[in-house]
Amino acid sequence: MSLATTIAATALVGLFTTSAVMIGTTLGLYGNLSKKMLAVMLAFAAGMLISSLGLELAYEGARELHNRGLAKELAWAFISGGFATGAIIYYIASRFLDRHGAAVRSPTRFREYVLERQQEHVQLLGKCDLLRHLPAEGIQDLLTYVRPRQLGAGEILFRAGDPGDALYIVARGRVAVLQAPQGATSGEREIAQLGEGKAFGEMALLSGAPRSATVRAVTDAELLQIDKDDFEQLLATDHQLAAGLRRLSHERAINNLTASGSDRALWTKIATSSLDHPGRRQADEILSKAGHGAGLAIILGDLLDTIPGLVVVGAKFTSLATLSVPVMLGIFLGGIPESAASAALLRKAGFRPRSIYAFWSITLIAGTLSAVAGKVFIGSSDSLLAVFAEAMAGGSLLALVSHAMIPEALDQGGSLVVLPTVAGFLAALYLILSHSLV
Repeated sequence: MSLATTIAATALVGLFTTSAVMIGTTLGLYGNLSKKMLAVMLAFAAGMLISSLGLELAYEGARELHNRGLAKELAWAFISGGFATGAIIYYIASRFLDRHGAAVRSPTRFREYVLERQQEHVQLLGKCDLLRHLPAEGIQDLLTYVRPRQLGAGEILFRAGDPGDALYIVARGRVAVLQAPQGATSGEREIAQLGEGKAFGEMALLSGAPRSATVRAVTDAELLQIDKDDFEQLLATDHQLAAGLRRLSHERAINNLTASGSDRALWTKIATSSLDHPGRRQADEILSKAGHGAGLAIILGDLLDTIPGLVVVGAKFTSLATLSVPVMLGIFLGGIPESAASAALLRKAGFRPRSIYAFWSITLIAGTLSAVAGKVFIGSSDSLLAVFAEAMAGGSLLALVSHAMIPEALDQGGSLVVLPTVAGFLAALYLILSHSLV
């Protein structure tokens, strides 16, 4: 088979393997497959990839190096270094992209993203003397009503005399409190600056009085906002929280709104441990915000999940006889439920089907090119660098299995996924043995 023919065949293999994402996208948008069925497919694919990466890639790579004269310890260290490097790169890149909106591609990653956002909010609430008086055990309900609010430098949040309708906590940046001298109608002067963790506007929750001062952003700032109506609704259903607020109102009235010296670290620890799954409203708000303007992060996240596996497929391919069937099948079968769940979540985040198909079309093209690149730059070379690069791709793929595939399968299918995972492992083992033991 000529080089051009081999490259063309590699491209077709890559195209077929990556085409699963288009199938999955269609199922996620218009199909009605059960979550358990998708979880079984994902678990089976994860088992196949674990088996093939361990035996077909890691073991065969180490054996090849040993046959070249490297001691078994050095061969192990070389392959392990490649796998570890690939996994670390994948982990860092994945975390970065998820924080910039790519987490909306996966239900489990998005849930992790929401929980991290909640924990960040708890840290800020723990710095706030006002809210730290409230029961830490009930923080989950309170977080349901916390919404982020962005201010640009110099922007007015509210003016003196405006209705008091919300409490604010400074999450990032600084705001200035402005007040006109007594009896004056103009010429406001700055009386205070508030930084991270400081609360203001709290009397709106206690008395509903008009604003007594103007608040303006000194720098670009992010605030946490709790609307008065939301807080009153929470108090109506949470008697412990209501009692805490009444006690706080009494203490602040007596002490002129001074802190009571409560233990910030202990409050934060209890509040964090009380976090569970986010409320539906809070999750929907974070989903909408995270998805807005996150198109590039989503595309890059999809590419990060796709490229390493296709590089391995391309590197291993020289003819149909050498095709890495377990890796190819694992990627193909895993791509269907992954892209189905992703498409459903992206649509919920506000993306149109046309945009979702566009995301995966880019992935389809990139997967095909990745297989060709794996063949040209790795599969056609027997250098140590090529072996290391292949191990790096394998490490990234293994990180994907543990970071996305298995957690997603467990979340959707529960303990049932244990059996298809083992079945996938054994199926890949059979394919590998039938190819190597003749």
